[in-house]
Order: sequence, then structure tokens, then C-alpha cells
Amino acid sequence: MKRYIKITFTVLLVALVWAGCKKEHPVDEDGLLITNRAECYVSDFNLLGADLQTVRTKNPVIDTTACTIDIEVFFGTDLKNLYPVFSLVTDAKLDPKVAGKTDFSDLANPRQYTVVSGNRKVRKTYTINVAVQQ
Repeated sequence: MKRYIKITFTVLLVALVWAGCKKEHPVDEDGLLITNRAECYVSDFNLLGADLQTVRTKNPVIDTTACTIDIEVFFGTDLKNLYPVFSLVTDAKLDPKVAGKTDFSDLANPRQYTVVSGNRKVRKTYTINVAVQQ
């Protein structure tokens, strides 16, 4: 009799857990929760050198209307080996993803990153304008 109760309890527990794992909240291809937030902007930006220390000379100028980020780095900075660090509005994500060192040496053709809103419906492409300190 105890074994029957144990098996019944286990089956019920598994059924409850399985029912609780339904995807009531959708996720995107990266496994991130899709929310109803439509906000889509960069709130802060930094560039780190190979030693993971900032190479910017002052705070960046982030224009959320024109979707530009102007940043000045120290003279002599190795622009081919920088780590961009973005702070985004809640639930937003970045495309392409930052996957390590990034080359910012082509100053005539600035790098671009797209911020995607939490509801995945709004996309804003930001241009990163890097200037080297004189």
C-alpha cells in the first residue's frame, strides 16, 4: 500500500512540475525573456583595453535621438584590441553580441551595434564614433 501511495505521489509531482514548466512567458533565440517593454536605448558605454582598464579620456556622449556614441580614447591606445561595454535599458539586448576583442581602428567606418527592445519589435542602430586624444 505504501508503495502505491509513493508511486501515485511521484506521478502527481512530476505532472505538476511538467505543467508548471509550460512556456507562459516567451523567450527568444538567446533564451532571454521577451517582455512588453518597447524602450530601446544605450544608457552608458565604455571601451576597455587589453588589461580590462578603461581607455576613454572622459565620459562618452550618447545621443539617443541620433543613435550615436562619441567617445575619445587616450593617445597610443591599441584600437584593434578593445572591449566595448554597453549598458542597455532593461530587457533590451545587443546585436551583434560582443564576443571579446573588437577592432575599432578604421575610424572612417565606425562600428555599429543594434539595440533590440524587450518586446523585440523596436530596433535602433547606434554608431560608435571613436576619436583619439591629441
